[in-house]
Amino acid sequence: MAEVNTDDGGGHGKHGKKRAKKSSTRIDMTPMVDLAFLLLTFFVLTSTFSKPKAMEISFPADPKDKKDLTKVKNALTFIMTKDNTIYYYNGEFYPPNNKDAKPPTELIKTNFSKDGLHKLLLDRYKPTLEAIDALEKRYKSKEIVDTTFKRLVNLEKGNKDALTVLIKADDKAIYKNVVDLVDELNVCLVGKYAVVDMMPTELELLNATNK
Repeated sequence: MAEVNTDDGGGHGKHGKKRAKKSSTRIDMTPMVDLAFLLLTFFVLTSTFSKPKAMEISFPADPKDKKDLTKVKNALTFIMTKDNTIYYYNGEFYPPNNKDAKPPTELIKTNFSKDGLHKLLLDRYKPTLEAIDALEKRYKSKEIVDTTFKRLVNLEKGNKDALTVLIKADDKAIYKNVVDLVDELNVCLVGKYAVVDMMPTELELLNATNK
């Protein structure tokens, strides 16, 4: 706090006149410093720090039997390569002259437009989206509470019969395309997707298709 020294200057002046008192002022800055630290502490504790932005991507565990690498139920596989090109195929991959005598897999070309990738995901994911819409109606009509709604939605997304998306890319693809694909999956509420390595037979088919 501020202090004022009111000590009179020591007696009378010439001709017996009393001299005026001289005052000195000293400002104590300690309370202001304390207040500054209190305000700083307050703002630090009440502020929201910026959170790092990260993308959540699932990587499946290595199977015990390497023969089961291609066996995925209700799968949709996307393969990305150069020039922002994206291919896909449904179900299990079958190379030419496979032992199961299945027709060989063919890659279908698509793009990131609303009539391409977006429409494809909505069509393939339709049963799960309809189930989620039904749950949302129950939630809005207050038949179920918020926590129950979220739990049931997650169960629908993780259902064993729900669509599983596999994302693969060769060394010519760009990272942005992978990010855009994952963003589109989140927009379409796809719950099961993973980034996995491309099989040699898939790479051979990709190189033959993309000539």
